[in-house]
Amino acid sequence: MPLHIVLVEPEIPPNTGNIARSCAVTGSILHLVKPLGFSIDDKSLRRAGLDYWPYVEVKVHESLEEFLAEYADRRDRMFLATTKGNKTYTEVSFQDGDMILFGRETRGLPRELIRENEERTIRIPLSEDTRLRSLNLANSVNIILFEALRQMNFPGLA
Repeated sequence: MPLHIVLVEPEIPPNTGNIARSCAVTGSILHLVKPLGFSIDDKSLRRAGLDYWPYVEVKVHESLEEFLAEYADRRDRMFLATTKGNKTYTEVSFQDGDMILFGRETRGLPRELIRENEERTIRIPLSEDTRLRSLNLANSVNIILFEALRQMNFPGLA
């Protein structure tokens, strides 16, 4: 079962395009949770994803509530990537089918969602300098995605 990368209300087309490309080459499923800050046929989104779009499975959800209801039976394997995470991403033992949620570029995941799921929040260690808030979304997705794949011995990848 593939990994699931879930982008909650992404705002920047090139980030989503780059993430789609990463999902394509790893066999991961990409979930886009509306509202989106762009049109799915946006030229810059397509340019960033190059010609990889036919090779990625993309699921679009009308809202976070709809997504959470649809996958309620998998909540225990949903990890929330946030700068406020309780564990580093390397402390989690990832499994096939896990879902990793990432929030919008400017605000991250909704605070209420984080509070309700604190035990499954993960973070990438960053500088303690408070002026340096976070990494680029596409970079963050790739760091965590490839750690999860490494832990599973890169299933289906050459």
